[in-house]
Amino acid sequence: WIGHGAVVMPGVSIGNGAVIGSSAVVTKDVDPYMIAVGVPARPLRERFPRPIAERLQAIAWWDWPRDLLESRIADFNDLDRFLEMYGD
Repeated sequence: WIGHGAVVMPGVSIGNGAVIGSSAVVTKDVDPYMIAVGVPARPLRERFPRPIAERLQAIAWWDWPRDLLESRIADFNDLDRFLEMYGD
């Protein structure tokens, strides 16, 4: 998600699952599942260890059809179980 008042400069890519802090100015690409804050925005920390972020990227649950998401919403409550069920 992108926080209130954040600015993403033209040509900059925000990776899936990244979080941009409020009022941040993003001048460089932000990796998937990274938290970026500040002016200019800088990486604060990863939301998950890189191997987990890579597995989430491979699952690409955000591309699932709405009905599939709705039917499997409970699976999102436990990350380890989710990765076991839908990961490689």
